[in-house]
Amino acid sequence: MVDYLSAHGLRSGPYRVYFFSHEPNEPPHVHVDRDDLSAKFWLQPLALARNFGFPPRELRRLRVMIEENREKLLEAWHGHISAKR
Repeated sequence: MVDYLSAHGLRSGPYRVYFFSHEPNEPPHVHVDRDDLSAKFWLQPLALARNFGFPPRELRRLRVMIEENREKLLEAWHGHISAKR
């Protein structure tokens, strides 16, 4: 369940899903933070790029959340990055 979706990402429960403006040369991806944990997911195809502390079960939940919102995240990514060029 997504609590908030904006041009910069989304919030869902304790998770913040967002983009960085200074990464326009990378494929579409999102960063996910909760407390001091962080992960990076590629959006096309959906895959874990990096994990900094999330346990495997939580990573699976994050992947499902991102997959359920992938089209909206891709739209937001392309709008965000093209606005920065």
